[in-house]
Amino acid sequence: MSQFYKILSFNKKFDFVICLNGILPKNDFFEIVKEIEIVAADGAANQLFEMDVNPDIIIGDMDSINEVKFGHNDKQVQIIKIDDQDTNDFEKILIWCNKNGRTNLLITGIHGGDMEHTLNNWSVFSRYSKIMNLCIYENNRYGISISHSFEYQSYKGELLSLIPQTSSKISSENLKWELLSDELIFGNREGARNMSISDKIRLEIISGSILFFFDSKLPLCPNFL
Repeated sequence: MSQFYKILSFNKKFDFVICLNGILPKNDFFEIVKEIEIVAADGAANQLFEMDVNPDIIIGDMDSINEVKFGHNDKQVQIIKIDDQDTNDFEKILIWCNKNGRTNLLITGIHGGDMEHTLNNWSVFSRYSKIMNLCIYENNRYGISISHSFEYQSYKGELLSLIPQTSSKISSENLKWELLSDELIFGNREGARNMSISDKIRLEIISGSILFFFDSKLPLCPNFL
């Protein structure tokens, strides 16, 4: 096993919570992250208003927002209209956040609606994870993209998933089903629903990259030391 491991740490909060127009978390999630500003795609803003959750910023081409609901919202909301039809609202949000130096983002609502929309969101996530610190949240789980070896503070029995993007060679330490220079290939072999057998695991990413799924640490942001 390589000796060069970055430490997956949780020592700061996210810059923004991003809400896309998919299946959003329940109100208790927004109570936990209430100190973090919310950026919503225009369609997601409708859902938030229905939940009595007020976004701080709405970004998109504004083709989906319900003006009646928005008109009854008493919070000062920044509206950023971007008409570019070559990008979806998710990518519009990421471009704006990156330009404004807000790169530690917690993303919700990535799933829901048309299947192709969901798959497109995952493609955008994978692409921008190369230049930003993006983290998916769903059902009290985090998902991040990783292309280097790392160490993670876990607990015995924690469910961990390793999904290749689109291929990766990996060795592991302290997983129930260990990997030893094993190849994970999308469409051939994945690493979903593995399990920690210790309070610390190590994953050596020999080549490629993975989506790593693990228990959430709300409201803390994953970053590497």
